[in-house]
Amino acid sequence: MDITKIAEDFERDGVVRVPRLISVEKAQEIRDEIDRYVREKLATLPGPDYVLEKDGKSVRNLWRLETHDAYFRALQDNPDILKIVATLVHGEPVCQGVETFNKPARVGSAVPYHQDNAYFCQNPPHMLTVWIALDPVTVANGAVYYVKGSHRTLLPHAPSLVQGNSIGLAAPLDVPKSEQFCGTLNVGDALFHHCQVVHHSDPNTTDQPRRGLLIVYHGSHTKTDPKLQEAYHKALALVTPDSHVLKQK
Repeated sequence: MDITKIAEDFERDGVVRVPRLISVEKAQEIRDEIDRYVREKLATLPGPDYVLEKDGKSVRNLWRLETHDAYFRALQDNPDILKIVATLVHGEPVCQGVETFNKPARVGSAVPYHQDNAYFCQNPPHMLTVWIALDPVTVANGAVYYVKGSHRTLLPHAPSLVQGNSIGLAAPLDVPKSEQFCGTLNVGDALFHHCQVVHHSDPNTTDQPRRGLLIVYHGSHTKTDPKLQEAYHKALALVTPDSHVLKQK
């Protein structure tokens, strides 16, 4: 991997595709471990650590995997990933979380336009997500779309009332979808995206699942901005607290 080229693309666009970050075999292992985690641990997880789709059974999000399971905790220490991340966050990488973001077949829901730093609240915004494809990611099954170059400014956000995506952009961007970067991926490919790049995704209406493993890192020098954090907590309070099932807007 040409880390210099990766860094140039990342700094310019806020997102970069990295083919074959992990092997197909490793992706299968991770899928199996996610299935094991859901089977063994989902019923015992605290409320904030998972979200189900509207059918009440399909898993949309698993948050903070690293705090509940040694297998997922070890994934954050992959040396090939850390080498890239250290360059992109301008310092020592610190893992913020290991997550899954799934779009189950037929019921996978949309994600509103947003910037991750409205959730993470880090200053400076030297933070990113490594988004690893565990299934083929296509336009039809819910690939993530990115607005290139939108990472330079944190835009106003407002409550979206979507469980798992409580904040979205307060106003739409005037960028046609045809001009956005579509993150289609083969199994094992990855997207490294900046915490302030605007992104979103459509529902999965196909028979094929679209599972992604996300590892979030920030530089050890970043700090939490109290004003940004206050705005996030206000929006989060508007999401129904007594259910893990995704609600309609």
